[in-house]
Amino acid sequence: MIDGEMQAFALTLDKFLEHAAKWRPDAQVVTARDGGGTDRIGYADLMVRCRRTSAMLAGLGVGTGDRVATLAWNTQAHVEVWYGVMGMGAVCHTLNPRLTADHLASMIVQSEARVLIASADLAPLARQILEGAPAVEHLLIIDAAGGAIPDGLGARPAVLLESLLAQATGEVVWGGFEETAPCGLCFTSGTTGAPKGVTYTHRSSFLHTLRALQADVMAISGADSILAVVPMFHANAWGLPFAAPAVGAKLVLPGRMADGASLARLIAAEDVTIGVGVPTVWLGLVEHLEATAGQLPSLKRIIVGGAPMAPALMERIEQRLGVRVQTSWGMTELSPSGTVAPLSAPSHAALSGRPAIGVDLLLTDADGTPLAQQRDVEGHLRVRGAAVIERYFGHDAPATDAEGWFPTGDLARIDAEGNLMITGRAKDLIKSGGEWINPAEIEAVIGALPEVSLAAVIGRSDAKWGERPILLVETLGEVSDEILLASLRGRVAPWWIPDAVYRLPRMPLAATGKIDKIRLRSEYGGG
Repeated sequence: MIDGEMQAFALTLDKFLEHAAKWRPDAQVVTARDGGGTDRIGYADLMVRCRRTSAMLAGLGVGTGDRVATLAWNTQAHVEVWYGVMGMGAVCHTLNPRLTADHLASMIVQSEARVLIASADLAPLARQILEGAPAVEHLLIIDAAGGAIPDGLGARPAVLLESLLAQATGEVVWGGFEETAPCGLCFTSGTTGAPKGVTYTHRSSFLHTLRALQADVMAISGADSILAVVPMFHANAWGLPFAAPAVGAKLVLPGRMADGASLARLIAAEDVTIGVGVPTVWLGLVEHLEATAGQLPSLKRIIVGGAPMAPALMERIEQRLGVRVQTSWGMTELSPSGTVAPLSAPSHAALSGRPAIGVDLLLTDADGTPLAQQRDVEGHLRVRGAAVIERYFGHDAPATDAEGWFPTGDLARIDAEGNLMITGRAKDLIKSGGEWINPAEIEAVIGALPEVSLAAVIGRSDAKWGERPILLVETLGEVSDEILLASLRGRVAPWWIPDAVYRLPRMPLAATGKIDKIRLRSEYGGG
């Protein structure tokens, strides 16, 4: 007897755009421009430009498995690069422009990218990155107003990507590689503080997209207009550049403008139904609408994540905008979605939702032993699934335990209905506005000052950003707050600089002789 069989259908990301181009060719990707205008393109025309981008990159010597770095905002041009790179089997290495040039150069050196594609207004940062990444052969500029290359790029040549597209010839076949091939690379501080690369595969991102589209997750349909404020340079933009074309939804991109007034104009003009981003974005929107008595009747839902949301802010957003706020939890290592509050669940800021099929949660003790009871107790959170990391980029050892569980570094509870509540972090990293801050790097700089005996940085609760860093020091001599903080400038990202300095006559130490950060958080971390 011969069993029947199904067709081979590799789960590669190019299929999302090809589907949209065929079945929803006129559904649009809209990008906000500086000054209030917009650019727009249908999925069919977008695919043509994405394929031309692949041909252009092939002409520069980019092939299957090669990394192409991007330093760019949420724009049509960035989407074209994503699909142009991934469709041909190369790997899109997204860089976070909020980090320092030294950090970003180190990441490019690790990824061995030979092409860097940067937004025009980020060209000065790109120049600084190239000074520490000499192996980069090509600097391409996108989103240049008036088609002009920005000044100040130094001796390294830069070319407008658009001019290369006009010269591109030939055609690159999309797909034709294994679905387990890498498609994306994003570095994260992880749960230990050292920058680590997370490699996404076509299969993992494809399955992540299908999960996100479920009715009890993001519940996106072809009738939606989705405003993606969550950045494309961080954690796959929560998968929205894949999910929108998968169902033919309109994808609205704010460029670099995420202030309340700009978002309000964009939402009203494009009949946005779903907004996705960190809580501080929506606080800015609410404050603008309150000041102007504005209304956004098309907006139905806001999906938040990346940072804890204050209950008062959630209530304020829902009442002022007349929307439903869906909370979520995830990590770069999870592609990034872990849990999302379903529309059927009561609105609750502290709950991050339930896991959908394809991701599973486990609570353990500090040693990784599963807790006998998994409901209504606090434990160390572990996760596994089809879009969960197995090992970090360049690492031999797996990031998971023997059973395949990835330790998130979070402390959590799961209630009787299966809703996840993040209660803290086992590690010291500070999450501010959805981005990680590494206290150890700040402490190393401050601790090197001759006037400083001991230094500690902890996160303090903040109504806007979730957490903000504060500096606690034990000094040996006279040194001003200004000198302490000035030592950090140029050494860490500007938004890492602590909001306040507290001087302690004696730094509290734990029994091991290390600084007692548990005590410091208890006394100074409450806000």
